[in-house]
Amino acid sequence: MKKLKCAVIGTGYLGKFHAEKYASLPDCELVAVVDINEAAAKDIAGKHGAKALTEYKALLGAIDAVSIVVPTTLHHAISKDFLKAGVHVLVEKPITITVAEADELIAIAKENSLILQIGHLERFNPAVLGLDKEEKPLFIESHRLSPFNPRANDVSVVLDLMIHDIDIILALVDSEVERIDASGTAVLTKGTDIANARLLFKNGCVANVTASRISMKMERKMRMFRPSSYVSVDFHNRILTKHCTGKKEMFPGIPEIETEESVFESGDALLEEIRHFVNCIRTGEKPLVSGEAGKRALETAIQITQLLGDK
Repeated sequence: MKKLKCAVIGTGYLGKFHAEKYASLPDCELVAVVDINEAAAKDIAGKHGAKALTEYKALLGAIDAVSIVVPTTLHHAISKDFLKAGVHVLVEKPITITVAEADELIAIAKENSLILQIGHLERFNPAVLGLDKEEKPLFIESHRLSPFNPRANDVSVVLDLMIHDIDIILALVDSEVERIDASGTAVLTKGTDIANARLLFKNGCVANVTASRISMKMERKMRMFRPSSYVSVDFHNRILTKHCTGKKEMFPGIPEIETEESVFESGDALLEEIRHFVNCIRTGEKPLVSGEAGKRALETAIQITQLLGDK
């Protein structure tokens, strides 16, 4: 099997891990890493036997696939250049700054029969992958809480953290959003640092979503109520718990509650995400998080940020 020639644009906190994963895959060749910080590019490239570049345009037409791990403001321009050059693109979330930019990338990828995958990493969390998705939720509650970290504070908490849960909820419910209510406030930064949004879907499902980047503890959980079960997903500890009605009775006429807990001791969500990207390139399969899915999550997140008064 011919190796895919791959590159990573951006060698920041997450970009260096993208490079590591490509270098570890036997059917991929990490050709180059790119960063405007030449020292940073050389550091990561040297670890994996790749070229270090400061200008990504030198790679147009020279590679098969690319991970774009740069500030969101640059996602559209760089992704567009690579897609127009016939390169498959994995771009970190959110897909772009605006819905119009997302639409353009989706159209270019479709026109050139290319894979456009969006880096919503939580979709590849083993606890999420282990969730049975046949029974549609009636009510969802999610909490994504983190201590303050100066990284990624160029965007509000909605586009930084909440968008992970928005993406998963939209995929689980699979219905149009009819109404959104939101509240939040800035505490440490100029943007919203803690927010809550209530999403009402056309099929009647309601999702209550909370995100904070100023909490004293780390918590990443989602709970959903379904017609015959209650499911809890602990993203951070990779625990999936399902409570459902059993065949026996705990009281006359009242079924017993059966509990099943799955603990996923190990898992590399980023490696699985990149493996999936590579597999989609080879098979033509639609990505789990397609450009359309990334656009929908962005569109919903933008509506929430507008309600909060963020830019």
